[in-house]
Amino acid sequence: MRVLVFGAGGQLGRELVGLRSRPHEVTGLTRAECDIAQPGAAAAALQAHHPGAVINCAAWTKVDAAETQRDDAFRANALGPRLLAEACRDAEVLLCHISTDYVFDGTATAPIPEDAPTHPVGVYGESKLAGEEAIRATTPQHQIVRTSWLYGQDGPNFVLTMLRLGAEREELRVVADQRGAPTWTGHLAPALLRLLDHAMPGTYHLTNSGETTWCDFARAIMADAHLPARVLPTTTAEYGAPAPRPAYSVLDNAAWRALEEPPLPAWENGLQAYLVRRQVARHIG
Repeated sequence: MRVLVFGAGGQLGRELVGLRSRPHEVTGLTRAECDIAQPGAAAAALQAHHPGAVINCAAWTKVDAAETQRDDAFRANALGPRLLAEACRDAEVLLCHISTDYVFDGTATAPIPEDAPTHPVGVYGESKLAGEEAIRATTPQHQIVRTSWLYGQDGPNFVLTMLRLGAEREELRVVADQRGAPTWTGHLAPALLRLLDHAMPGTYHLTNSGETTWCDFARAIMADAHLPARVLPTTTAEYGAPAPRPAYSVLDNAAWRALEEPPLPAWENGLQAYLVRRQVARHIG
């Protein structure tokens, strides 16, 4: 199947385009090559490439900046997906759209199922939820995939930030009161292609298995990369980020399991594989 990836310049898009999976032929378009929020752009791309399915990785992902640049966030995360959904509907193409754990408010205390009520607490989450709703209202042939704490080869991402700071400093303070599931693009990307093969419309949660805090994630990064920096806990309030974050956003991958697909590997395994790929880890454990 020919798969067209929008947002191919981002972490997940680059991972998807780099896959060598048969029978899939994956082609990617960056925002410079196709801005899906530009009327007519997505339709022209579909006409030029004739894909059997589309994966939309195009998004505004600057969570804090979204608080002051609301229009830009909604243009990328809501308008763009709506226009893409219209183009996919008209071309009768399956649309797989990447969304986020930020559509939830963080008050859950157990892994969140796909049908749980949404309630974003910041502009970024609001814009991503608006994109989800626009797609559902526009085309029945959609797969909306929520993931969390994503990191990929070239960043920017939390792992690369911690590696840089861990090499520069003796001590790091990292938030310890937010829980989620770090997810490596190297595990998520091939799973998305398998999801396309199922061709089952709906909403899916898809993350690496397990859960942790940002603080313990940072400690694992230091340990696996053999960096001596001490990681000390701090609170979300003390850190003082401009945008609110969900305190708990572990996603239950129930719809994925219902397809009789195995869970994605544990987040610890994803981190180790990522570091090995980047030649940061000194050994393969």
